[in-house]
Amino acid sequence: MNNKKMCRLLLTLLVMATLLSACSRSTSSSNSLSFRHNLKDNKPQAGGVVTYGYSSPFTGLFEPAFYEGEDDFRVLEFITEPMFTLNDDLSIIPSIASWQESDDHKIFTFKIKPGVRWHNGDELTVEDWKFAIETIASPDYTGSHYYSVEMIQGAEAYHKGEAKTISGLKVIDPYTLKITVTAARVNTIDNLWPYPMNKKYYTGVAVKDMPQSDQMRKSPIGIGPFVVEYIQPGERVEMKRFDQYYKGKALLDGVLYKVFDDKEVTKRFEQGEIDIETAPRDAYDDLNKLGNVNILQTAELGYEYIGFKFGHWDTKTETIVMDNPKFEDKRLRQAMYYALDREGIIKAYSYGLAEPVETPISSTSWAKIPDAEINTYPYNPVKAKELLDEAGFLDLDGDGLREDSKGQKLVINFDSMLGSQTSELRTEAILGNWRDVGLDVQLNGGALKEVHTFYDAVESDDPSIELFYGVWGLASDPDPTGLWRENDLWNYPRWSSERNEELIREGVSMKAYDREYRKEIYYEWQKLVNEEVPMIFLAERKTIIPVNKRLQGVRVNSISTIIDPYKWWIKEQSEK
Repeated sequence: MNNKKMCRLLLTLLVMATLLSACSRSTSSSNSLSFRHNLKDNKPQAGGVVTYGYSSPFTGLFEPAFYEGEDDFRVLEFITEPMFTLNDDLSIIPSIASWQESDDHKIFTFKIKPGVRWHNGDELTVEDWKFAIETIASPDYTGSHYYSVEMIQGAEAYHKGEAKTISGLKVIDPYTLKITVTAARVNTIDNLWPYPMNKKYYTGVAVKDMPQSDQMRKSPIGIGPFVVEYIQPGERVEMKRFDQYYKGKALLDGVLYKVFDDKEVTKRFEQGEIDIETAPRDAYDDLNKLGNVNILQTAELGYEYIGFKFGHWDTKTETIVMDNPKFEDKRLRQAMYYALDREGIIKAYSYGLAEPVETPISSTSWAKIPDAEINTYPYNPVKAKELLDEAGFLDLDGDGLREDSKGQKLVINFDSMLGSQTSELRTEAILGNWRDVGLDVQLNGGALKEVHTFYDAVESDDPSIELFYGVWGLASDPDPTGLWRENDLWNYPRWSSERNEELIREGVSMKAYDREYRKEIYYEWQKLVNEEVPMIFLAERKTIIPVNKRLQGVRVNSISTIIDPYKWWIKEQSEK
C-alpha cells in the first residue's frame, strides 16, 4: 500500500475515533480541571498499580516506527519517549536531544543525554536513532511513517534501494548525530522522526519481519518509566516500574493497560476497575455523577466543519480545478455560516462538550489568531437573509424557499456520515437552520452514509456531493500544507486562491524562522479563510478523561492524556 493510501486509512480511522470519542478546547477559565487532576499540596506516595482503560482490542505493534493507531500508542506512551517533545502551546522543545542548526538550516547537529537506559540495560546512543530512521526508510518497511524521514538527504535513494546508506545521516560520536536535509524548512524538527529503536535488540531481524517479531509483539522495550511484563494479545498489557529510568524511579509500582467495553465505562469506574481512560462523550453525564471520579477536559487537535465543493481533483495534473459555480458568491457561503446556530447545536447534540471554532488552527496553538481579530459568525438569521437578498437569492414564487440569482430553483445536496447516536438529529438541526432562512438544503440520497462510503465519495468528487460535513485531525505544527494547497489531494473542498498559495509558501519560507513573522503570516492566512469561507468551521470538541480520585499527578493537554506518568501516584483511602 502506498504512503498516500496508508495515510488515508489512518485518517479514516481517526475520523471514526473522533466521532465516537471525546474532543476538546481548553480555555483559561477552566484550568482547574482542564489540565491537572490534583491541585492540593498532597505529598506523593510510592507504590500501587493503576488501570488505564481502552475501548477496543489493541493491535500489538509496540514499536513507534510501526504503530498505526491510538490503541497501541497509549501503551508506547508508558514505555518509551521521543528525542524531543511539545509544549502545551504545540511548540517543540528539546528533551533527550538538543540541537543546533546551520546558517542555511539544512544541517542539524543533535546531542543526546548520556546515561539514558533501555529496558534491557543497554545505553541509548544515536546509533539507535539512526537505526530507527533507516528502518523507516527501508524499501521493506510496511508502516506509514516514511513522510517523517523523507526530508533527509539520501533517504529517497535508500528507500528505492538505490543506495546502501542514507547520506544525510552521520554519527559523530555515541551522543552526537548530524542530520542533513534536502531543503531548508522552518518546521523540519516538527516533522522529523523523533523515536529511537534499539539496534542491538533487533539484531538479525529483517525489516520485513519486524511487525511479527517477538521483540515487537511479546517483549517490547523502550526508554520510558515502565517495562512491559506480560501481554495478553488484544486485551491487556501489564507493566512494572523501570528503576533505571533516566528521570528517576516512577512512584507507581506498575500500570495495567486493559480493554473494556465503553458501554460499561460508568459501571467500571464506579466499581473502581478503571483509574483513567479517554471516555466517550455520551457517557459524560453519568460519569459526572460519580463521587469517586474527576473529569479532565482538554482541546482535541482537530475540528468539525462543513465544506463547500468548489470543483474536482485532476488526476493527471494532480491539482484542483475550481469548476463548480454553485458557491462562487461568497455572500451565499457567509449567509450559510450566519444561519447556523452552532452553540445551540453543540449544546443539544454534542453534550456541550465542544466550543465553536473560527479557523482551522487549534485553539491551543501559538499561531491561533485571537477571535477578536476575525469575524466569529455568530448565529444571526437576519444577517443571513440580508446577505442572501443582496446576492440575488430570492423567493420568487412565494413557497418559502429561495431561487438562485438566475431565478432557477436552488437545491443544495448535503452529505454527512453515520457516527454518534446524535448524528441524525444534528443533521436535521443543521438543515432546519438553513431552511429557516429560505435555503432548500437536502440530505443527499435521503440518509447518512457509512464513513468509508462517505469519504470515498468526497475524495473522488462524486458530482452529487455539494456540501459535506467532515472532521479533520491536525498536526502540532500550524503549516496548512497537506490540506489547503491547490496540489493537496486532501483539499476536499477543492478551493484555493493566489493569496492562499502565497501565504502558505511564506509560512515556511526563510523569513518564517522568525517566530513572530511566521505568526503574523498565519494570522493573515486565517483572516483570508475567515473572509472567503471555503468551509464553515463548526466546533472543536472536548476530550474527556475521567480519573479516579485516588490517582494523583495526572496532567493532560491536546497532545496527550499520558504526560509524565512517572509522577502519577495513589492517594490512600484514609486520606480522603
